[in-house]
Amino acid sequence: MSDFLDGARLLLHGWRFWRRRPSTMALGLVPAAVVGVVMLAAIVVLVLNLGRIGDWATPFADDWTPFWERVAELVAQAVVLAAAVVLVVVTFTALTLTVGEPFYDRIWRAVELDRTGAVPTGDTGFWRGAVDGFALMARGLVVAVLAGALGLVPVVGTVAGWVAGVLLTGWVLAHELTSRALVARGLSRAERNRLLRAQRTVALGFGAATQLCFLVPGGAVATMPAAIAGSTMLAHRLLGPGAPGAAGDPGALGAPGAPGAEAGPVPSAGDAAAGGR
Repeated sequence: MSDFLDGARLLLHGWRFWRRRPSTMALGLVPAAVVGVVMLAAIVVLVLNLGRIGDWATPFADDWTPFWERVAELVAQAVVLAAAVVLVVVTFTALTLTVGEPFYDRIWRAVELDRTGAVPTGDTGFWRGAVDGFALMARGLVVAVLAGALGLVPVVGTVAGWVAGVLLTGWVLAHELTSRALVARGLSRAERNRLLRAQRTVALGFGAATQLCFLVPGGAVATMPAAIAGSTMLAHRLLGPGAPGAAGDPGALGAPGAPGAEAGPVPSAGDAAAGGR
């Protein structure tokens, strides 16, 4: 449980990065707001049509008493809404990461400079982000189907579907949000998977906390910059203090003086004072 909470705290540390780089973090709100408006419109359309969807999905209940027919329709609506929320959250993240690549790249670089003093120079460009975005949407579709299927279980299905949706979506978010920092260090998808599985509970804690913030109205837009910052810190946690590319490793890719590193600027007196607090 402590590892799960440690993962959730990493998102909190991401929020705290607003104090260190407010202008950089503010830029991350722009793509999230644009995509968020589109996603909100889609959810509104779905909610307005939930009654028809519930009726269409429960033809078997037409001969039941009015009370149980209504219960069946409400359960069907809850299952559809749970699956839709999972899919919308993952789609929102994928589209935002793709559209906002230049903005989130700046946040990632700021966190790397703050934590390690340099920025790794691996491939983190637009096309890599687009490929990861499509992979994220594909995984999100699978998670939405699984959450919807769990919702069909009698009695506990609706609750199980929502809980599974939060945890599974959290895992997907943790995987994709950390990809930028890990790919920049030359790690393949298999290697990234291995690192995440080694600290699965930490990754789940971060991802679930991010997913819950996304569920709050307006939370997805506000949380996205913090999620980028926090996921970079999560990547450092996954790598460990002595691993190649980890924060604090003098021989790491991206560490000051190491090959392939992009040296950071000399901090100003204000930054130095901030770092000392």
